[in-house]
Amino acid sequence: MNHEEYLKLINKTIEKGRYKDTWSSLSNHKVPDWYYKAKFGIFIHWGIYSVPAFANEWYPRNMYDKGQREYEFHKEHFGNHKDFGYKDFIPFFKGEKFNAEEWISLFKEAGAKYVMPACEHHDGFAMYDTVFNKWNSVKMGPCKDIAGEIKKACDKSGLTFCASSHRAEHYFFMNMGRTIESDVNDEKYRDFYGPAFYCEELSTAKLGSTTDDALSPIQPTKEWLNDWLVRTCELIDNYKPSILYFDWWIQNVAFKPYLKKLCAYYYNRAEEWGKEVTINYKHEAFPPTVATFDVERGALTGISPIPWQTDTAIGKYSWGYTKDNQFKSSRQIICDLIDIVSKNGMLLLNVGPKSDGTITDEETDVLKEIGQWMKTNGDGIYETTPWKKFGEGEVNNIGGYFQDNDEKKFTNSDYRFTYKNGFIYAFCMRPDSNNFLVKSFCINGSHDFEIANVEVLGDYLITKSCRDNNGLSITLDQKPSTDKPICFKIELL
Repeated sequence: MNHEEYLKLINKTIEKGRYKDTWSSLSNHKVPDWYYKAKFGIFIHWGIYSVPAFANEWYPRNMYDKGQREYEFHKEHFGNHKDFGYKDFIPFFKGEKFNAEEWISLFKEAGAKYVMPACEHHDGFAMYDTVFNKWNSVKMGPCKDIAGEIKKACDKSGLTFCASSHRAEHYFFMNMGRTIESDVNDEKYRDFYGPAFYCEELSTAKLGSTTDDALSPIQPTKEWLNDWLVRTCELIDNYKPSILYFDWWIQNVAFKPYLKKLCAYYYNRAEEWGKEVTINYKHEAFPPTVATFDVERGALTGISPIPWQTDTAIGKYSWGYTKDNQFKSSRQIICDLIDIVSKNGMLLLNVGPKSDGTITDEETDVLKEIGQWMKTNGDGIYETTPWKKFGEGEVNNIGGYFQDNDEKKFTNSDYRFTYKNGFIYAFCMRPDSNNFLVKSFCINGSHDFEIANVEVLGDYLITKSCRDNNGLSITLDQKPSTDKPICFKIELL
């Protein structure tokens, strides 16, 4: 189908389907049960940017900006921007060691339940098969349908396939190439570099200086928006993702009618497939009961009345692979996972494979350590809901985006709570003794539950437990040898 035919299909599907392209029709769309129960998924940022492997996944933009360190790095290592542009990395992006089944086996070992590759990042290179973009991984680079192979491996292993599209930002993403002599200005490559629309408000110096992009006077053209809609619907139809993730620029007011159409089309198509789906969004792109809100590299400070998600990375400074990235410990990520789940959220954890398709040793080790912990403690994570309070102790998050690189200094007095099937799960976030006191479970006039039994998950024995006005005190036979959280499973009477 061409663009015009696809637009007609979109309108016809909405006309026939239950969901219409209005917020009132789309509101109160249920968060999928499988997603809410899963709690933990894997994000994948893999693309051409893994070839230079410098700074971060915004290399394709910043390499053209004289004010960024990537500009000088590029000139020093690859030459003039006119002679060697971003497109010239494609032949070096071979993915010769990429094995989707090995990836999915590792993610499953980590305890993840869903997997989300970035099917197209801001750079405009599609990691999937598409008739609307010749610059894709099937025709160039690895010469493989990366998303398709990941989906096939997910289906085989029982994990849920999801998809991320960052196409919206490509309208301007390469625009710093307009400010210098570069291949971005060569019309032969317009279909790759995009409009690369440049104005001062969308320069690197100004971009991101405000989060109020919804009211930005800089709006993409109707032609671009129709193209974005068609490409995204093609991704939906060909890969049937159970979650569709978007980055931040879709909150621009110009996208609003197109978001409604996209959402109605996706939800109607999912009903045809018999699948539960949702959309991940940031800022105020969607009303809160239409799709699932996502906080990038951050969290909430309390329990949300509706489910939400954090997306973050094992790597601290880049979503994609870089040679000098630093990595979070498994302990930090496990603590973040518990905290997020206690507040009614899910965690989407990113890995950034190398250009050859291998996952770094550091990320592999972290995923395996998470998996070992989940084998023992996953009962307190999967399929749980929040308790009446998320936890106790002095340590909590700073609310908002980009707040999670520094590890929280939890102590033996910090707890997080989840609930399932008549059991409260109390996680001690940093055990340093064999004695524990959960103050929230004290006996007083306001309490509305009784405790039938207390056990600990893992290879420990409870030698004593007592509940009084100070709380629930628990003594183990030994001090835990781990620096990771331990979980007490508390049965209600």
